[in-house]
Formats: sequence, structure tokens, C-alpha cells
Amino acid sequence: MTALPASAPISTSRMAWMAVALLFPVALLNYLDRQMIASMKASVMADIPSIGSEANWGYMLGQFKWVYAFFSPIGGYIADRFSRKLTICASLLVWSAITYFTGHVQDYHDLLWARTAMGVSEAFYIPAALALIADYHTGGTRSRAVGVHQTGIYCGVMIGGFAGYVNEWPDFGWRGAFDYTGLAGILYAVPLLLLLKDAPRQATDIATPGVKPSVGTAVRELLTNRSFILLALYFTLPALAAWVVRDWMPAILQKEFNISQGKAGVSASLYWQAAALVSAMLGGWLADRWMRRSQRGRIHVSALGMLLIVPALFGVGNAPAMHSFTLAIASLILFGIGWGFFDGNNMPILSQITRPELRATGYGIMNFVSMSWGGAADWGFGVLNDRHVPLNVTFGIFASLCIVSVLLVLMIKPKEN
Repeated sequence: MTALPASAPISTSRMAWMAVALLFPVALLNYLDRQMIASMKASVMADIPSIGSEANWGYMLGQFKWVYAFFSPIGGYIADRFSRKLTICASLLVWSAITYFTGHVQDYHDLLWARTAMGVSEAFYIPAALALIADYHTGGTRSRAVGVHQTGIYCGVMIGGFAGYVNEWPDFGWRGAFDYTGLAGILYAVPLLLLLKDAPRQATDIATPGVKPSVGTAVRELLTNRSFILLALYFTLPALAAWVVRDWMPAILQKEFNISQGKAGVSASLYWQAAALVSAMLGGWLADRWMRRSQRGRIHVSALGMLLIVPALFGVGNAPAMHSFTLAIASLILFGIGWGFFDGNNMPILSQITRPELRATGYGIMNFVSMSWGGAADWGFGVLNDRHVPLNVTFGIFASLCIVSVLLVLMIKPKEN
């Protein structure tokens, strides 16, 4: 293993961390609406009877992911080719307007189209945001910076978990939650546009200025990169379980343990997202320190997180059959710890195997593969629920895929910085 040179650049500029601070609320809003609709499933279905079935609900969740997947590489390429800042700000403004509209839908058709438009608009954010952070944080702070940004996502999911209680507020309800969340995003887009800056080219960790690639060049360079293909597969397999946990766990806990919608929403999101929040920061710190001794430091920390996810999924799947709510929560916490180690290191690993001009595009392609299959997982889980397939069978399959993921990430060969 090759150690990093002692002179490896470390970004300590004010703007490097200011960018992370500015993007934190955007990451929170990006995931808040996703978790809100999962936590308020019972309220939404009761208010919109045309949804009809679990399969239709799963298809709606899947539709969001399929269009998100399709537009992620497009959003990534636009961020690489033009401006990461403008891509981020436009994405926030549009998805916030759609969030507001979601609170006013009247039937399943309207809801399906609202979630479809949401998937398009949100697809432009994550690739651009993570690439911008990687541009600023060029050395020993990269995993920590990405980890802090990802905690915004976890906070959004945790806050969204409390949305199940809004049904108890008759003058507010699930529609009010979408109204106020959408307005918050629209208002925040203004200061974000004024304060956020694109990183100057000299801030990147490639000494020679790169040429912004054409679409064909970008796709060809990424898809002929063996390590990138491995990372895309590694990024995808655990996401199948993660999306089911995010989107279906409130409903699973409510049904299997006969608890209220509010308690189920909080229990399904608060504990594992809090664990992920702490572990993302810890994993970022550990990965950055490990990189001082080995180019594979971030890979090893990510693989360690994946190993923790495996027993967590077995626990989640078997808790209902064992009538153990405690086991379900403990397993979700373990899942969160593993997820934080994994989630905070994907862009840093991508930055080790691709040049800066391809980072957002590369992450967009990874999102395309991951979200496509995540949408299929959401829809498929609804179908399996209708057919009464045991949860331990479904989550056992997810755990097996995570074991394969560990082998994939260990095969990645990072380039010299």
C-alpha cells in the first residue's frame, strides 16, 4: 500500500467549510419531503382513496426514483460542464415549488405526477453538491466534509420521521407539512444564490487544469474505468435495502407492532438516522486519518460499515417474527452506524478514481444505477407485501447483496493523488 505524501494539500480556506455549511440545509430539505411522505402514508392514503393499494403506493415511490435515476447523470454532466453553484440553486428552487404543489394534489394521478416532477428536480442536487465539496476539500478533510454534508440528509430524515404526528393537528395535516417545507426551500434559494461560490480551478487536487469533457468523452472515460464500474455496483446493492428501510419501515413497524402512525414514523427514522449522523462524522475522521497511511483508507472504512449492515438487516427482518420491537430498533441503530461509514466515503472514493471534471457526472451515473434499482425495490416490496412474503426472507436477500458489496469495494484500485 502506498502512503500519502506528507505534502498532500489540505484545504483550510474559509469558503471550503462555508460551502458545507450553506449546503447543509439544502441536503436536509432534499430528504425531508421524501421521509415525510413515508411517515404520513396512512394519512395520505386515507385522504386520497384513489391510491387504492400497497402496490400503487410502491409504484409511486418507485416512479420518483426512476425519473431521479434517469436525470441524475444529466444533472451531473451539467454541473461538470457549466456551474455547480447554479445547478444546486436551480434544483432547490424548482423542487421546493413542487413540494408546495404536492400539498394541493387531489387524486392519485396528481400525486404521481408531483412525485415524478420532484424526482426530476431533485436529481440535479446531490451530484453537484458533493462534487463542489470535493473540489474545495482537496486533501485530508474530504471525507469529513462529505460526512458533515451527509448529516444534513440524516437530519432531514429524522425531522421527516415526526411528520406522522401531523395527522393529530386537524388545522395543519399532511398538506400543511408540504406547504411550509416548500416555502422554506423557496426562501432559502435566495441567500444560497448570493453566498455560494464555485470552487476555483486551482482549488482542485489535479495540478494541470482539466478540459471540460463532451458527453461522449465523459461517458466513455467513466464506463471504461474498471474501478468506477465496481464503485457503481457497490453503491447500488446496499441502496436496495436502504430505500426500503427509508420508505417502508414506518408502515412495517406500524403494522407489525400495532403502534400509532406517529410513533412508527419516529421509530423508523430517528434512531438509525441519529446513529448514521454520528457515524458519518466518525467515519469521515477515521477515513481521513487512515488515508495518511494508505491510499485505501477510505475503502477500508466503507467496507467496515458494510459489514455492520449485514447483521443489521437480518435483525430487522426477523424482529417481527420474534415479536421484539427492541430488536427492530437495535438493528436499525446498527444499520445506521454502518450506513454512515458507507455513505460518507462514496464521493471521496470516486474522487480517487476519476478526475475532477467527471466527478458530478460519475456520481450522477452511480445515482442512475442505484435509484433505478431502488425504485424497483420499492415497487417490488409493495408487491411482496400484497403476496404476504415473510419479511425475514426479503431482508435476508438484502443482507446477502451487502456481503457481495464488501467484495466489490475491496477490488477497487485508487489512483495516486
